[in-house]
Amino acid sequence: MVMHARAGETGRMDTLQRPLEGRIIAGVCAGLAHRFGVRPFTVRLLFLLSCLLPGPQFIAYLVMWIIIPAEQQQHVAA
Repeated sequence: MVMHARAGETGRMDTLQRPLEGRIIAGVCAGLAHRFGVRPFTVRLLFLLSCLLPGPQFIAYLVMWIIIPAEQQQHVAA
């Protein structure tokens, strides 16, 4: 039997979104970090280290920037 925890219990999001806060460039690394429950610094460091290897890392980042939706801003009614 598999138990599913809610996002508030694990500290991770159930969906993949680029957050409005904590972005450095586009929020791709921060969004991935929040989704998988790791620190954004770790994802950013892994991305930078992967850039030392041959491959389409920058193209993948640009594609994720386009296809991962941005987090919606919450409006507070006064």
